Amino acid sequence: MNVLIIGGGGREHALAWKISQSPKLKKLYALPGNPGIEEFAECVSGISTDDNSAIVNFAKDKKIDLVVVGPEAPLVNGLVDALEIAGIKSFGCKKAAAQIEGSKIFAKNLMKKYNIPTADFEVFDDLNLAKDYIRKKGAPIVIKADGLAAGKGVIVAQNLDEAIQAVDDMKNFGTAGSKIVVEECMVGEEASLLVFTDGKTIAPMVAAQDHKRVFDGDKGLNTGGMGAYAPAPIADEKVLRLAEEKILKPIVSALKSEGIEYRGCLYAGLMIVEGEPKVVEFNARFGDPETQAVLPLLKSDLLEIMLACAEGNLAEKEISRSSESAICVIAASGGYPGSYKKNLPIEGIEKAKALGALVFHAGTAKKDGKIVTSGGRVLGVTVTAENLEKAVERVYKCMEVINFEDMHYRKDIAAKAFAGSNRI
Repeated sequence: MNVLIIGGGGREHALAWKISQSPKLKKLYALPGNPGIEEFAECVSGISTDDNSAIVNFAKDKKIDLVVVGPEAPLVNGLVDALEIAGIKSFGCKKAAAQIEGSKIFAKNLMKKYNIPTADFEVFDDLNLAKDYIRKKGAPIVIKADGLAAGKGVIVAQNLDEAIQAVDDMKNFGTAGSKIVVEECMVGEEASLLVFTDGKTIAPMVAAQDHKRVFDGDKGLNTGGMGAYAPAPIADEKVLRLAEEKILKPIVSALKSEGIEYRGCLYAGLMIVEGEPKVVEFNARFGDPETQAVLPLLKSDLLEIMLACAEGNLAEKEISRSSESAICVIAASGGYPGSYKKNLPIEGIEKAKALGALVFHAGTAKKDGKIVTSGGRVLGVTVTAENLEKAVERVYKCMEVINFEDMHYRKDIAAKAFAGSNRI
């Protein structure tokens, strides 16, 4: 099979790494890809990921059998719809289904209509009315931009001043923040559950836990994710069963009732409240960096699973998972998630690999033949081991050999897994 991956981040590097192991693969392309993906795929420059017609023409020219869409924006932009019209199979959902991530309001209203457990909420397009509502409700409270905001459109305000400022800050997201959701602040522990689905059958992957805040102890600003580990102990058998029965199957069924078939990867961000899962958010694709922790634990052929989702026969596939644990730690640029320098030389990638790490490129480029920084989240360093304790020990040894100017990373990824009843 000829396969094209859309995207160029750490998630897409992990997808390329896993897809490249399939005996079904003939040729792998990535658009635009990155220096790490180059090891597995031919990277394609000069075509924008929001240019549907150019991507369709490329896929036709290269006789692509399956297009794997990594980021959310091309899904919301209708890339899968355009490919389907051209007779090209895709792993990813169509535009109507991608609303589940592209519009927080759509997702919340859908959950309310079909009684899927989530936080209580109200929707506002008048920011002054939103502020009045917040003053009445009090804090802590959560403010969300309706549209896509690169993972930064959600603010958990701990006091009224923060909440009022958060409403004003929604203007920074342009049209994505022209409407907002204000919802109750659920208290519990989060988990991420990624699910394969062909619109009928669902096949959950290993539950992971992301770390959104930039600093140790969940301090500082929200980011695209500073690390993840899997499996997450908070998502025990009971929680996973409840999530499947009350959230995952019902949301796929709800979409179908609305005339929308969901095929691809569905991401459920969950809050576990007193042993019961509730939805924080849905995403219409693989999570980042959860993918970098979850895919190394997938023993089955990823390409076969993706093709089954695209063709509607996922029920015929057996999916096996490793019993090991995995942890991914993000090496970030100094200043991230604010402003940061670029084009800084990166040292130690090969040393980390020699120590047993998978090093996924997230924000890198090549300059004069050397790997340099080009984004806020630069590398995702993943290690697997027979248990989480050993994985944590090994990954931080690997982090010590990687270096670039002002590099920073969280040193407490997976700490919650060991906190027991004292989880934070």
